[in-house]
Amino acid sequence: MADTEYPASGPEPESHAETQITALSGMYQNYFLDYASYVILERAVPALEDGLKPVQRRILHSMWELEDGRYNKVANIVGNTMKYHPHGDASITDAIVQLGQRELLIDTQGNWGNIFTGDSAAAPRYIEARLTPLALDTVYHPKLTEWQPSYDGRNKEPVALPVRFPLLLAQGVEGIAVGLACKILPHNFRELCEACILVLQGKPFQLFPDFPTGGLADCSRYQDGRRGGRIRVRAKLTIIDHKTLCITEIPYGTTTDSLIESILGASEKGKIKIKKIEDNTAERVEILLHLAPGAAPDTTVEALYAFTDCEVSLSPNACVIYKGKPVFLGVSDILRFSAENTRQLLEKELQIKLGELQEAHLFASLEKIFIEEKIYRHIEECETWDSVLQTIEKGLRPFAGQFYRPITQEDVVRLTEIRIKRISRYDARKADEALKALEKSMSETRRHLERINEYTIRWFEKLLKTYGAKHPRKTELAEFDSVALKKIVQRNEKLYYDKESGFLGWGLKTGRFVADCSELDDVLIFTDHGQLILSRVEEKKFVGKNIVHLCLWHRDDDTIYTMIFRDGKQGPYVLKRFRTGGITRDKVYDLTRGTPGSSVVYFTAQAPGTKEIITVHLKPKPRLKKLVFDVALDEVAVRQRDSQGLILSRLPIRKIVRKSLGQAQAEKKPLWFDDTIRRFSFTEKGRLVGYLAPGERVLVVGRNGLARWIVPEPTTYFDENPFALLPCPPGNPVTFIYKSQGSSSDYMVKRFIPETPDKIYTLFPDEEAEPVFISAAPEVVAEITFEFGRHRELRKESIPLHQMFPIKSETAKGSRLSTKPVKDIVFTTFTQDAGLPTSQPESPSAEEIIPVEDTPPPPELNFGE
Repeated sequence: MADTEYPASGPEPESHAETQITALSGMYQNYFLDYASYVILERAVPALEDGLKPVQRRILHSMWELEDGRYNKVANIVGNTMKYHPHGDASITDAIVQLGQRELLIDTQGNWGNIFTGDSAAAPRYIEARLTPLALDTVYHPKLTEWQPSYDGRNKEPVALPVRFPLLLAQGVEGIAVGLACKILPHNFRELCEACILVLQGKPFQLFPDFPTGGLADCSRYQDGRRGGRIRVRAKLTIIDHKTLCITEIPYGTTTDSLIESILGASEKGKIKIKKIEDNTAERVEILLHLAPGAAPDTTVEALYAFTDCEVSLSPNACVIYKGKPVFLGVSDILRFSAENTRQLLEKELQIKLGELQEAHLFASLEKIFIEEKIYRHIEECETWDSVLQTIEKGLRPFAGQFYRPITQEDVVRLTEIRIKRISRYDARKADEALKALEKSMSETRRHLERINEYTIRWFEKLLKTYGAKHPRKTELAEFDSVALKKIVQRNEKLYYDKESGFLGWGLKTGRFVADCSELDDVLIFTDHGQLILSRVEEKKFVGKNIVHLCLWHRDDDTIYTMIFRDGKQGPYVLKRFRTGGITRDKVYDLTRGTPGSSVVYFTAQAPGTKEIITVHLKPKPRLKKLVFDVALDEVAVRQRDSQGLILSRLPIRKIVRKSLGQAQAEKKPLWFDDTIRRFSFTEKGRLVGYLAPGERVLVVGRNGLARWIVPEPTTYFDENPFALLPCPPGNPVTFIYKSQGSSSDYMVKRFIPETPDKIYTLFPDEEAEPVFISAAPEVVAEITFEFGRHRELRKESIPLHQMFPIKSETAKGSRLSTKPVKDIVFTTFTQDAGLPTSQPESPSAEEIIPVEDTPPPPELNFGE
């Protein structure tokens, strides 16, 4: 056809159809919305009804089509699924591998990758899969399934599978769509079934995640899995000895490779001290961390949680598709919907079953009447097909009231299809028994329908009984205590102060050494004008040349500072003792009375209870007899930082020298242990362990027999609640009884004195042994009950353990408690265990200082005392 030529100028020809012009912005908006809606509804977000994304649903439907009880090549499953999924084989392969690694619906064979190491699965042609019995029992039911055409119209695929348990919460899901994300954490199968039972019973319930990688989880801020919630997940660490840690479980969402990389990164930055890492992970996680010399295992554990991926935060976002729209729900809402949906599906299943039973009963009744009433003989004389049907209908008409519905022509046609052989061998007795069995089944089904709630509860109980043991909880629920980073960070830098230049920092190589520090530390700066400043430690910072004292500061600092200053240039000398208390960084605090020209003449910082005596030398003056006097600083009351202080002297002071400095009095404080967070505490939280002075040790004994003699700290790590926490001073004997689980099952006794601080050792050689009793009392008596004679008469015997069993080494096996068959033991201690409450020393009273007068010369300042 020739092209139409238009003139170069003049009006264009008129068009009969109006041309619609669409702006580019409008096209972009419409196309973007179409694309976003498709991704949200058809790819990334699961449906609430069955908890599956479209690709997962198509995979499971395809596997059901191929199901014959044997394994199928994943490549074949992927190829069959492409009939329903239009997005290529790569997305199908990734989805089926993820489903297989959940170990819930797909039974796998071959190399399916490793969720611990992050290794990928083998090629689809090398691995195989089939449906698990759980999937066959709970996911499929063709008569309950609603169908729709596939993307090309050649096949039918399910709109939603009739899943009859909370699959969405059991396997979890994560997806990213356009402007929308979904993250539902996996939960424990057994706990979900138990929660569904509670829902159907109208009782309250609570759900928390359970991860396939195990680990520890703090779900105190889970918020029912809604947006804004957060949980903290930790790796499970075990202290093997004082030089080695072992990671046996990793946080969800991490792999052993990513975890090791984060540990190496923290080690390079100086956050932790690790000498070597060994990754022995195979079927189970095993990462050995060999500590550098001088690194404490407890502090290293806390540093691993603070600075590496040994602790990660997960933010749930429960978003699902419901009635064609994305909605945000909590996990409890999803579970309630799943429980109700299961109840409705089971009700429909029972209704279908009842209908099938009624149809079977109807035909069996028709067959019985057709044969016993010999209706088949009447059709022998019929010449046409219509007359045959009419004759049978006429013969059945007297019995029409026995049937639950009217007889149709299809029923009559089925009767004509009965073979002569079946009629000749018809057994009326067996037919009656079959009808009674059908009636019994119909009655039972009607009873289930009337009590559908109880029937649904029994359904979940059956699932628990059949499959519950295969899905134990892997993640341990715990509460994590927040530990200040300053307490666990490795102090790898050395802080120096150069008085000549006035600079302070870890970048200096000359000057006076202050302390080992880290980038997170703060330093207290006291000037000779009586000013206090709290500053962050830096590489190099100018703080001035008039510094009288420098020290690192901690929030729980209990140091007592003693300062003597002159109030103004001609004023009296004032003594004040104080603690820093709450303080703001980089703010200047005036510790004097605010008089211009005030200056510090003496400064010291000591621990509470330290006895310090100073000697004050006054300047000679006519008629002044007493030129020297002593002051016991520990007898002066400790007041607030902004207190005015006490007048020490109004006379001139020539010099002040320290006369004596005693050790700090050991003040015992109560020690507590919080079983919830597995931490020592010096506040009234948890159970009381005992009263300890600073530096005293506690013997920690685990249920596996591992023991440590340690100084308790808030950062001390426990991978499980200990069997005993025993305050144990040096040289104090310990009595320990354990029961061997071997062939003899004897009670073993060992007495020892803890001598190796901080080292981990075992108290019994048998790994299956069980600890029974431990005490640090000097006298322990065991009263045993045993069987005697042929009649097995019960007798009692008292055994003084402190006299009968000598003290041996910490690692000794011990001796048998008794050769008699022990049935029961009662232990009695005759003195208090070390560390139990004793009378506490009273605080020293402060005496009033008698003031004297005159003016002293400028004294020498003592740095850092």
